[in-house]
Amino acid sequence: MLAKRIIPCLDVKNGILTKGIKFKNNIKVADGDPIKAAKFYSDAGADELVFYDISATPQGHIMMLKLISKIARVINIPFTVGGGIKNINNMRNALLAGADKISINSAAVLNPNLIKQGVKLFGSQCIVLGMDVLKNKIYINGARKKTNLSAIAWAKKAEKLGAGEICVNSIDHDGKKNGYDLELLKKIKAAVKIPIIASGGAGNLSHLLAALQVTDAALAASIFHYREFTIKQAKQYLAKNNICVKM
Repeated sequence: MLAKRIIPCLDVKNGILTKGIKFKNNIKVADGDPIKAAKFYSDAGADELVFYDISATPQGHIMMLKLISKIARVINIPFTVGGGIKNINNMRNALLAGADKISINSAAVLNPNLIKQGVKLFGSQCIVLGMDVLKNKIYINGARKKTNLSAIAWAKKAEKLGAGEICVNSIDHDGKKNGYDLELLKKIKAAVKIPIIASGGAGNLSHLLAALQVTDAALAASIFHYREFTIKQAKQYLAKNNICVKM
């Protein structure tokens, strides 16, 4: 049985570690240092780390490669980078800076062939499709623009194009700490064979448990950023409830 993954998420805006609600009103977390936070999570036993440059796509600037490189040097776990990645060159630069995986979202919606191109050059294990979803519809540009794509149809297409896994970001649940969108996750999990990562809504350990009973990994931010729970506490709780995790 493959171990389920716990993945802290760093939402970085203009170089500062932040957290928002429903993709809005992001405020600085602690001292706002994403490098310090990344090392903390790596040392604490997180299975992977995700870095989203949440200002890149909406503001139209390129990703912060120097910051990505600094984070990569202080961690020893798989590192996914997203935000502002529009083409193969952006993917290559992020990987050269130290990323292990690339998360693409808006650019993939606008040009689905980008998934196929990335897989051909870097391998499917490297390409993560990020999906920002509200009421089963896909949103782009930092959840600012609604598309006509249904989440289920887009997940199926991404799998056919070769995406290695899908991170389902629930806009409606993001930052509210009321639990993940389990119904959406169940539908997407049933529609594809590739791993699904739950994102948006973790408020306590039972929420992580519920998500991991449905999916392959759980992204979380607030509960770890604000030290409400540790990675170790989360894994101990999950293991006691028959979830296979790497201790």
